[in-house]
Amino acid sequence: MEQQYLLSIPNKDVTKLAKAWLFLGIIALLASGLFSLLLVVSRTPFIQAYIPFKDFFHTAIVVHVDLSVLIWFTAFASSLWSISCKTVHKIDWWAFYLAVLGTIMVVITPFIMDGHPLMNNYIPILQTPFFYFGLGFYTLGLLLRISHNLIAPLFNPLAFLINQSSYKSTLQGEQALHIGMYSAALTTAIALLAFLFTLYQLPMELENIAYFEVLFWGSGHILQFTHMLMMFVVWLVLLHIAYGRIHISAKIIAGLFVFTFIPVLFSPLIYGKFELLSGEFREQFTQLMKFGSLTALPLGAVIFYYLMCSLMQKGKSSIYIYSLWSSLILFTTGGVLGFMIAGANVVIPAHYHGSIVGITLAFMGMTYFLLPLLGYPLSEKARKWAKIQPIVYATGQMMHISGLAWSGGYGVKRKTAGAAQGLENLPEIAGMALMGMGGLVAVIGGFLFLLVCYYTIFNPGLSSGVESNGYGR
Repeated sequence: MEQQYLLSIPNKDVTKLAKAWLFLGIIALLASGLFSLLLVVSRTPFIQAYIPFKDFFHTAIVVHVDLSVLIWFTAFASSLWSISCKTVHKIDWWAFYLAVLGTIMVVITPFIMDGHPLMNNYIPILQTPFFYFGLGFYTLGLLLRISHNLIAPLFNPLAFLINQSSYKSTLQGEQALHIGMYSAALTTAIALLAFLFTLYQLPMELENIAYFEVLFWGSGHILQFTHMLMMFVVWLVLLHIAYGRIHISAKIIAGLFVFTFIPVLFSPLIYGKFELLSGEFREQFTQLMKFGSLTALPLGAVIFYYLMCSLMQKGKSSIYIYSLWSSLILFTTGGVLGFMIAGANVVIPAHYHGSIVGITLAFMGMTYFLLPLLGYPLSEKARKWAKIQPIVYATGQMMHISGLAWSGGYGVKRKTAGAAQGLENLPEIAGMALMGMGGLVAVIGGFLFLLVCYYTIFNPGLSSGVESNGYGR
């Protein structure tokens, strides 16, 4: 039986809150893009020599990563979680206000004080209390947001799995999406608990870089499953819009979401069995992410099958088809590169840039659906830009990660800039030049996304000839 894998917004209060979180995510992505310009230029051969402040490269990369991976991803997820919760209380707005305050503090830190950047994994740090409080406020806001989702009485995922017939058939597809979002919220809660446990257990006398590396290692790995689960929710929505016919039961899709979530349950066992400062602790989380993510293959296979079927359909929405294909290709490429990592070289950023950008492309495509749903229909001009945006962005990022992967094969080290990269031979220079050119193309693709959002949100006069249901062709 055909299922409707779409989201609906029940009232104006939910619309207002979902809109607020979405706008916060878009603003964080904009700020991240501005910092990424400095990153690309500072690592591009022949241009990098004209960048006078090498240390600002590290400061910029800290803020860029935290905005693009932590705040953009979780703010976007919070927009969908707000829709999924279906009710709004004062605490939900306090959660949002805390997140806004934290984001502002993170962005302005490099411009008001010396940040003393630390390039630890997952959530790099600027060593100043102002930055710490910024991340703390945002994290508290996120915790309050997911807490409402986890205790919301209007949705019981366990009951849905046991007795699917208790829900109306027209809502079965949407309830399966709620299963995915609930699993992602629960994963985020586990990641935050892991962070708090590590914070309590770690000895303060550790060297700064070692301290923050261990502090975010376990929780950072767990949080990747949140992003992946939310990406699959988005893929299903985009697939439904693009294809329109998904003949697979919501119960199966919900079960596949739960199956994808299962590796997260092993994380407390790692914390209980291994010492935080041991090599085994570090290695176990690496293996959990590498092999645990394989549980997503069945759900990914379902989506890929219907996406291939959509190629035979005419008149479907190219905006969502392009976003979905671009996201799938980048995410898969990043996953494959993850199995090719050998040593601390730029194959590592090639891996995570592929995966991260794959998720970002999915969220961008979903934004084109959410904006009309939240009262901002896409204009004809915005739809034209939205069609080419994922292609430009994905092409640039594919060039970017190809250059990194190529250079990594020649031993170019990660997290370096300027002469420290050791670019002496033509293959190394060519690879990093391709990386730089791809980064600039990707910046153009990111700018197009922000341009679509700007003209859609701030230029209602352009909305002639629009479609208000989010199915812009």
